[in-house]
Amino acid sequence: MTSEPLLRNPLKEKLSRGEPVFSMTVRLVRTVDIAAIAHAAGFDSVYIDLEHSSFPLEAAGQICMACTHLGVTPLVRVPGLDPFLIARVMDAGAMGIVVPGVQSADQAHAAVSAVKHAPWGERSFAGSAPQLHYRSLPSDQTIRALDETSMVVAMVESRAGLDATEAIAAVDGVDIVLVGASDLSGELGFAGQVDHPEVHKAFLHVIDACRAHGKTVGIGGMGGRPDLIRQYLDLGAGYVSTGNDISFLSAAAAQKRRQFDGGLA
Repeated sequence: MTSEPLLRNPLKEKLSRGEPVFSMTVRLVRTVDIAAIAHAAGFDSVYIDLEHSSFPLEAAGQICMACTHLGVTPLVRVPGLDPFLIARVMDAGAMGIVVPGVQSADQAHAAVSAVKHAPWGERSFAGSAPQLHYRSLPSDQTIRALDETSMVVAMVESRAGLDATEAIAAVDGVDIVLVGASDLSGELGFAGQVDHPEVHKAFLHVIDACRAHGKTVGIGGMGGRPDLIRQYLDLGAGYVSTGNDISFLSAAAAQKRRQFDGGLA
């Protein structure tokens, strides 16, 4: 009889079954309510954006713990490869990190090393973990549970990152290579043109590299183009960053306001 694992990562499990997953970015809402909203809306994951917001770590940790209780996998996009910040993010309750602007295998290795404990990485062991509901467990069990379920998402957003995609995808411990179409289109000289042939060519290159190394391709910066998202899912991508809470609120507010145009005396 197989015992129940100490910790589960629903996002990782779904990807292992070959099912697409959909993520919501959190940049605005600082309270745990956003975890319940994401769950009710059917999102598999949220990632809290510390790169493009003033989000405090304490609020990020509270949302991460709420997500874990609801079966929504919490990730955090860190602003860079500072191992001390990454350790604090993970110790606060994240089940993985999103790293922007990865441009080499060495940077991908550094991200994995900051997330994982020895012998896989260099993260210091903090003891009882929020992901495990602060249960007091033997250290080896806690470390194994955390490292087996934690994730590293490497973002490719530049020419250098695109050139290094094969090497990045080959790094043990990288789970997803996420194409940031907004920044990448600008880097390629076609800012905002996420449907440009050169952006399409870049996606095909990342899909081929990830297929060769058994990694998941992520789609970012295309929340307004579900047609393109469907195209890349059909070509083998598996993770979709659908948009952020600011854009969702703004779009819903504008739609609601338009409902009243011409309808009032």
